[in-house]
Amino acid sequence: MIPHSYATDSQSKATELASAVAAAVSLPQIASACAAVESFLSKHAPDQQRWFFSVTFPALICRIFGFDDSSPPSATTKRNGWIDVATSENDSELSGRIFSLLSPNGLLLSSISGVDRLSLVKYVFPNERLPEWVRYMLQNEQDCRVLTNLCALFRNRIKEDPIKGTAYQVQLNVLEYYLFWFAYYPVCRGNSEGSETVKVQRTKKFRLENWSYSIPGLSSTKRETEKKTEGNLYMRLLYVYLHSFVPSQDLYVQPYRSSLLHYSPGYDSSVIERAEFVISTMIQFWLVDSDFSPLPTDLCKAIGVTFPFRSVLGETPPVSGLGDVINVFMKYLNLSSFVAMDGLDESEVRSPGWRVSGSENAVRTRDAALSVNSSGSWNLMIQRPLYRYILRTFLFCPVESSIRNASQAFSLWVDYMVPWSISFKEFAGLNETLRLPTSNSANCINELPTPGYASSWQGFVLGNYLFYSSLVMHFIGFAHKFLHTDAEIIVQMVTKVIDILTSNVELMDLIKNVDNVFHSKTAAEPSKSTLTGLNRYIPTIRKQLQDWEDGLCESDADGSFLHENWNKDLRLFADGEDGGQQLLQLFLLRAESELQSVSGNNLSQNLQSLDSLRAQLSQLFGGPLSKSPSQTSQPRHQPREEIFKPRCFGSQTGAEIKFKGDWMKRPASSDEIAWLASILVNISGWVNEKVGLDRVDPRQGAASYLEVLSDAKSVHGTKETMKVVFSCFLAWVMWLCEAGVQLLRRHGLRVNLRWLASKRIVAMLLLVIVFNLFKRAFAL
Repeated sequence: MIPHSYATDSQSKATELASAVAAAVSLPQIASACAAVESFLSKHAPDQQRWFFSVTFPALICRIFGFDDSSPPSATTKRNGWIDVATSENDSELSGRIFSLLSPNGLLLSSISGVDRLSLVKYVFPNERLPEWVRYMLQNEQDCRVLTNLCALFRNRIKEDPIKGTAYQVQLNVLEYYLFWFAYYPVCRGNSEGSETVKVQRTKKFRLENWSYSIPGLSSTKRETEKKTEGNLYMRLLYVYLHSFVPSQDLYVQPYRSSLLHYSPGYDSSVIERAEFVISTMIQFWLVDSDFSPLPTDLCKAIGVTFPFRSVLGETPPVSGLGDVINVFMKYLNLSSFVAMDGLDESEVRSPGWRVSGSENAVRTRDAALSVNSSGSWNLMIQRPLYRYILRTFLFCPVESSIRNASQAFSLWVDYMVPWSISFKEFAGLNETLRLPTSNSANCINELPTPGYASSWQGFVLGNYLFYSSLVMHFIGFAHKFLHTDAEIIVQMVTKVIDILTSNVELMDLIKNVDNVFHSKTAAEPSKSTLTGLNRYIPTIRKQLQDWEDGLCESDADGSFLHENWNKDLRLFADGEDGGQQLLQLFLLRAESELQSVSGNNLSQNLQSLDSLRAQLSQLFGGPLSKSPSQTSQPRHQPREEIFKPRCFGSQTGAEIKFKGDWMKRPASSDEIAWLASILVNISGWVNEKVGLDRVDPRQGAASYLEVLSDAKSVHGTKETMKVVFSCFLAWVMWLCEAGVQLLRRHGLRVNLRWLASKRIVAMLLLVIVFNLFKRAFAL
């Protein structure tokens, strides 16, 4: 038992240390505070550190991450968090001191481990800092019960607030509490940066320079990215935590289990449970967060749960600035899984997500893999959240805001599609700097002779097929949406994606073959199929398409081309105006027009890039793409209306386009009131739907005729005469309205009230109203 005087002394020292930590802002003060914390922990055993973790540790977290700043940082003010100070000052000595304090082998985390073993301290993580969808779930008891049943991260961690009684809170031990704040740190930075983002001012020759600096393969090199990671203190901490808490070995010799969180009674599962906690925490804070469909739809339907988040969260894009940390997170998890599967025999591999063999005993269907997983398949945990994160970024990226998030999401997507280009050599500098050992399996991976696609990657492509097909179609819509901002960079981005799809003949054939099987009658009727070859993956791809794209559609986001077939079909190789070939050919025509309108010095080089892209597309779709006859014409400038107007080529007419990509559903411009435009567009759409102007009349061109009744009667009296006259007048008015509707439908016209959302018109109406009010007031 600790003496009372000793406990009082520990409390006073912990209070003094908390004051010193809170006041540490300058470089010498931060270094001194780190030394004081290490000195205090070294002098006290874990059972004597209760006051440190009760008083000092919360203040330490605030100072490390800068959460205690009274005002959000701006462009003119610096962050006072220790990580931010060390990064901005580029002080390697201070960074090393902070890293030593926070490293897994440091005194702080070692003390945390000892305190957690004794269960001395529990923390309550503030609800307002949790992921958005979790915040709403904590508002009532029923939703909390659903949350604990469906999300393993919060299982046994949600407790009733003892003070309020009806409120619920998340209680964590010390390590869990620290990791929650560690994951929240980039989210907090992204929110503060996003709140101060100013709208991009357009010029005659608009250039989004930031695109080229964050997209791999366009201007930056891989070594520059590695140096950025090595010099960033938070990135170094992230990597070392992943290396320590999510090891790439010793996890994969365990027996198969029915779930990632269920183990045999005699097995100590603390290592894997901690690894899963770390991964789930980062997934929820970084990838899910404001997603209105946070959990798989099949799981929710099985339990009978529906989330009403779509009306609350709506078209909320992911937090900006998370692309770099997610990229490191994604690469490490994939590498860990690859190392694990590389160390197993083919007979031990149960998931087709990594390898494909000719033996049916060695390969199970993807459905079985989703329910019986190898512990190394971390990829299965991040597939859906990562896909929805990238897709939500593409769909909900505002036209006139910072494009940093979209560029980082594009980089993340490109890196994910080429896992064969990832190796532990990318982290060699970090391993050397942090003096971390590299496993033998990792060395074997690094010694692979060809870094390109090989048949051994077929399982990965099949397990992540939507990244190579459906997401490409959504990206084409994104490219059409942003083409007018910087045609040169957008063309390079599209070229990068098509280059990946056509980089290997075997990969290209695999993507095409899966698409063919997907649309075949045999795949549509699995009961009549033997489910051999690629057919075994089709049912799961269909489920993934409906689940991963649940509620995500371009029609509400940008009025694009895919809203008639969203999350129902694969359209990359489909025929018709909404197929990938037609939309990419339309993109080539628009890109050529945009590049010519810029009239830059590198016009000829840009047109050559378009020819190269056209050749790649011909290779992808197996046929030549038509060239625009105006390629040699003089450059011309186009108004913004022409940019968004759907183009057509060949024998297509305006009626055949069915109003896809129409001007009415364009993104809100700077001269419009966004909320008023949204309301007016919805009203216009409702009127067009009721009147029938949103579709082509199938009876168009058919002859009209009247059927004369044989039992005609005579009209007698004034009352009957008036009734007949009124009926004729009403029939004439209805005929006139029908004729007007037919005329509008014949010419492809619709009701469009969006012009009333113009700021000029609204200002004029307000002036008229104010003038009349003043006129009446003075008249009285």
